[in-house]
Amino acid sequence: MKSLPLSRTSVSRTILAGVAAFATVGLLAGCTDNAQPTTGVSADARSLSVKATDTSCEVSAVTAPSGRLSFSVTNNGQKVTEFYLLAADGLRIVGEVENIGPGLTRELVLTAPAGSYFTACKPGMVGDGIRAAFTISESGETIEAGDDAELVDAANSAYQAYVKDQTDQLLTQTEKFAELYIGGKDDEARALYAVARQHWERIEPVAESFGDLDPKMDLREADLEPGQEWTGWHRIEKDLWPQKAKDYKALSQADREKYAKDLVANTQDLYQRTRTVTFTADQIANGARGLLDEVATGKVTGEEEIWSGTDLWDFQANVDGARVAWQGLQPLLQRRDAALDTELDTRFGELQKLLDAHRDGDGFVTYDKLTADQVKQLSDAVNALSEPLSKLAAAVV
Repeated sequence: MKSLPLSRTSVSRTILAGVAAFATVGLLAGCTDNAQPTTGVSADARSLSVKATDTSCEVSAVTAPSGRLSFSVTNNGQKVTEFYLLAADGLRIVGEVENIGPGLTRELVLTAPAGSYFTACKPGMVGDGIRAAFTISESGETIEAGDDAELVDAANSAYQAYVKDQTDQLLTQTEKFAELYIGGKDDEARALYAVARQHWERIEPVAESFGDLDPKMDLREADLEPGQEWTGWHRIEKDLWPQKAKDYKALSQADREKYAKDLVANTQDLYQRTRTVTFTADQIANGARGLLDEVATGKVTGEEEIWSGTDLWDFQANVDGARVAWQGLQPLLQRRDAALDTELDTRFGELQKLLDAHRDGDGFVTYDKLTADQVKQLSDAVNALSEPLSKLAAAVV
């Protein structure tokens, strides 16, 4: 297994995507015994079955009591599948079991507190999966958080799972985007552009750690060096919004195919590289700080998506990544520095409230619709969050 740093490189910019492991969540995949709970809750209520096919994900119940749970996942489809329990935000991975071949049954055993969740099967192990709401009710059972080492291991494992999930979704969406762009379906491609990129924005520091992928995939025109070929998302962005560029000459069909196929190839490369990458607590924490730095210097200034104006989609994805990174380390942080954890909770809430004010349907207004005062409010909130977030690494390492 390869451990990669999340430090800034000379050719790319640092942002972070992270994942949470709840303070009380213990992850364990594999065959285990079915020990009786100590609270009087029946074992049947804690033992759930999942019937997965290529088009469905049937869970035997939509609710279970808090504490130790087991999911017995049987793949009745033709594709290899995965099963996830996701937190209420649909991003944080509470538990997963992978590589369930056709005809096989695998067990996912975990402990989880009361709350709202999602179950998800992922046929073919790509895309966002077949999801359904799932509720864990309060059983009164005390769930031990474990020692520091166990909490760190849980956060690192969950972050690894999150990165893999985001690259799965990124690859699926990028392939769709490239097909639309090559096919001349520009309106549909423009509609998918920001949606697809949010998966990239959540995991960019991982690509950045490989050194060569970030400049190929996400370089802005303003950052080009003399003689450097411009490829990636923003090269295509400019071609999709030509009205924003003075005297712009549209790309030929051959160039469209060239840049789109290059983007897909590099995304496939990223996907393969992230199958075995591992992480540490300091990388997650320092990456979270770098992500907010990136928001402050790029997204909040409107310089990232200069042609499409979709900076707020990127902004939200960056905040999502920083938030789930903090929450992944939150069990340890609450033990080490409860005051810092409380401050981060407050600052994330304040920033999210401001972002939500600019929502438009499932997305956001374009950045040109914001007033100077609204931009300043966002900038101030980012700065207010960045300061305590910069203390996270020292608190958990």
